[in-house]
Amino acid sequence: MQSENIGEYIRQLREKENMPLRKLAALLDIDQSTLSKLERGERPVNRQMLPIIAKTFKIDEKVLVIMFMSKQVAYQLADEKYAKDILIAAEEQIKYQVKRKTK
Repeated sequence: MQSENIGEYIRQLREKENMPLRKLAALLDIDQSTLSKLERGERPVNRQMLPIIAKTFKIDEKVLVIMFMSKQVAYQLADEKYAKDILIAAEEQIKYQVKRKTK
C-alpha cells in the first residue's frame, strides 16, 4: 500500500464496495470527472476528503493520512541531498512542538 498512489487506493476501495463513481463523487462534493482524475493520479487528493473516505469505507483515517502525508513529504524531499538528515531534524522538531503544546 505504501508505494501505490492514494488515488489508486481510493479506486480500489470504491470498486471493492461496488460503489459507482458518481456516488463517491457526490459524497466528496466533486464531479465524477474530478474523482476519475484523482483515482488515476492526474489530480491531487485534497486532505479534507480523507475523513469522508475513511468513514465511507469504514477504514482507519490514520491509514489515509499517513499515505497522503508521506507522499507530500517524499515529494518535497525527493531531490534533497540531505533528505534523511532533514527527516531526523523534523522528527526532533515535532517532538519539541508536541512537548510545548502539552505544557
